[in-house]
Amino acid sequence: MLSDTTYAVLISQKISSIFAEKACTNLYKSLIRPLLFRMDAEKAHYFTFSLLKKTLSIPGSRLIAKSLFHVSDNHLNRQVLGLSFPNPVGLAAGFDKDARMIDELAALGFGFVEIGTVTPKAQSGNDKPRLFRLVEDRAIINRMGFNNEGVDAAVRRLKKVKSDIIIGGNIGKNKVTPNEEAFSDYRICFEALHPYVHYFAVNVSSPNTPGLRSLQEKEPLKKILSGLQELNLKKENAKPILLKIAPDLTDSQLDDIVEIVKESGIAGVIATNTTISRDNLRSSRKKIEHIGAGGLSGQPLTKRSTEVIRHLSRKSEGAFPVIAVGGICSPQDALEKLEAGAALIQVYSGYIYEGPSLIKRINKAILKRIR
Repeated sequence: MLSDTTYAVLISQKISSIFAEKACTNLYKSLIRPLLFRMDAEKAHYFTFSLLKKTLSIPGSRLIAKSLFHVSDNHLNRQVLGLSFPNPVGLAAGFDKDARMIDELAALGFGFVEIGTVTPKAQSGNDKPRLFRLVEDRAIINRMGFNNEGVDAAVRRLKKVKSDIIIGGNIGKNKVTPNEEAFSDYRICFEALHPYVHYFAVNVSSPNTPGLRSLQEKEPLKKILSGLQELNLKKENAKPILLKIAPDLTDSQLDDIVEIVKESGIAGVIATNTTISRDNLRSSRKKIEHIGAGGLSGQPLTKRSTEVIRHLSRKSEGAFPVIAVGGICSPQDALEKLEAGAALIQVYSGYIYEGPSLIKRINKAILKRIR
């Protein structure tokens, strides 16, 4: 039996943790986010990168970060894709495209981090400006266009990673590569990253590379996935391959996805990427038209992403895991994704709006639900 003194210490620690969490949330929303949102969205992204890197290079800072943002509990552990995840909340691709921040991100409570989208050759992406906030909708529009330094640069950084966090490699094709030759680009990235990542995400669903989404059609998709899985099975340590799909697919197309996943033998699906839809937004039509093309992420995607996850889970009868991403802006959003059939979840836009305490809040909500 615990002594009165031990109880007092535990209660004190619990109160301190609650106050620290609230303080971090309030600081982010009242001071840090307003400052960042006064900057151009892309500049703010790289400023945040620089700030995190410098802050977490200070001796002892990563231990402080872990004390603030980590939730360590065996009930959060997930065995998915043959991998052991310390918790089910990951960072989606797009945040750390070039694997610059793996060790720093590992200190912020994520269960896994997905880099990319990585292409064989470096490319600058689309013209700027290409990243926009819709604050009224808690959303982001991007038309980045797979801007990255190429797969070789990512590999050089992955070789230097010190943390043991699970890393996913999101791979795509270069803009100049014709769709008929797309498999070659995916193969190059797959071979280069294979020794350094724990799983792969095949991105054929970004709306920002011309013609890319047509690779989601049944025949070209089967060619890419079956080809990669054939290469994968020849290796001594095969890695899970997942397909990242768009939220704009019809139910019939989603049924095809289920069939293709089963036929190709890949491990699962990431649902969903950004949407080209602009339905039911609070932001003015004038603002939306001024921004123009791009993929929409954030809260407007919450419902559709959950619908896609539920459809895939039911249609496949749970034959493969689904990683949920899209509109996860609160612990409740995360719980709904898990209840719809998701095995793991990823955040990005919600993380921008809610701040680093979102991961801890989600994990605590999961624990509360299962206890």
